[in-house]
Amino acid sequence: MAGGIYLIQDDDRLVEMMEQPYDSEDQLQDLLVTYPNLIAGDQIDRATARRWLLISREAAVASDEETAVQWSLDHLFIDQNAVPTLVDVRRTPNAELRQKVLGQSIDYAANALFYWPIDSIIALFEANCRDRGRDPEQIFEEFLGADANEDRFWQKVKTNLQAGKVRLVFVADEISAEMRRVVEFLNEQMDPVEVLALEIKQYVSEDGLKTLVPRVIGQTAEAQQKKSSATRERRRWDESSFFAEIQARRGADEAHMAKAIYLWAKSQEPEVQIQWGTGDAYGGFAAQLPQKGRKPYQLFTVDIAGRMEISADNYGSQPPFNVEQNWLELRSKLSSIGLSLPTEPGERRSPSLPLFTLQDESDLKQVLETFDWVIKQIKTL
Repeated sequence: MAGGIYLIQDDDRLVEMMEQPYDSEDQLQDLLVTYPNLIAGDQIDRATARRWLLISREAAVASDEETAVQWSLDHLFIDQNAVPTLVDVRRTPNAELRQKVLGQSIDYAANALFYWPIDSIIALFEANCRDRGRDPEQIFEEFLGADANEDRFWQKVKTNLQAGKVRLVFVADEISAEMRRVVEFLNEQMDPVEVLALEIKQYVSEDGLKTLVPRVIGQTAEAQQKKSSATRERRRWDESSFFAEIQARRGADEAHMAKAIYLWAKSQEPEVQIQWGTGDAYGGFAAQLPQKGRKPYQLFTVDIAGRMEISADNYGSQPPFNVEQNWLELRSKLSSIGLSLPTEPGERRSPSLPLFTLQDESDLKQVLETFDWVIKQIKTL
């Protein structure tokens, strides 16, 4: 038995708390469901602590679209950046079990990327809420705030899965030196997958007080630097990389829609300029209308998640649409193509239009004609 920790009571009494193993894996699993903060989000990301939305306990996935469930992991969480976090819990795994756990978890993650539709993840979340007697919308609001866009969050989850951006966390009451070395190695080599171990020790006093102490393992400086460098290098989009990636993630139809919009913007040059994103995994291109003496008009963006998006604030803060009559006319035009602007100009909102809704050529034509009209209005200034 390892040494203990000491708790000073209000009466200055020193209480010794000795390390004590968990009664079972189920006990540790129950603790993670009841207290998700045990997954030490402040250690995983010291700049912005990770917070956790529990999707399901005993989340399962099939080995292909036709087969019954073959892989099951103890917990599925998602953090506030929509990164799926796959958690496997074991009590002090020995060498044989360690190899089995690592292999199964990686196998699970690899297959989840292909055979885990976002609809099934949402269904798991809603079923878990019902089992706990909670309203899914209320839990989601508590997690991300009242103003959060739930549809956009789930779309980001889907995009992260398709990009292989997931987190594997192995939980035990003790992480051996051998397990630590394996996890550190995997975390340095696997990109963009993050691989971590989480040791949660339990300390109990003679009079029943209990303390849980989590410690994240696997975040070597080399792994953090390597992932940071690779991310910056990978996320510099251009025409070739963007259309190859959106076809791989979203399919040929949505890639075709994105290409048609891109070619329309190219045909408007030099009046319209195309700017490629250099930031995150949701990057893409923006169509902008340069203006002398003022910031460019950003007409719209098309991103890797298969969305055309506009900024209500961008339109409403500049002429001619900062005038009420012009704003209402713009609002009517954009509403007809599925982009819903707020009633008042200048409100911060980013309406988006899924590309899959434009598969009918008449719908796509209407969208492009609407932006022809927008450009004409701006040029009359």
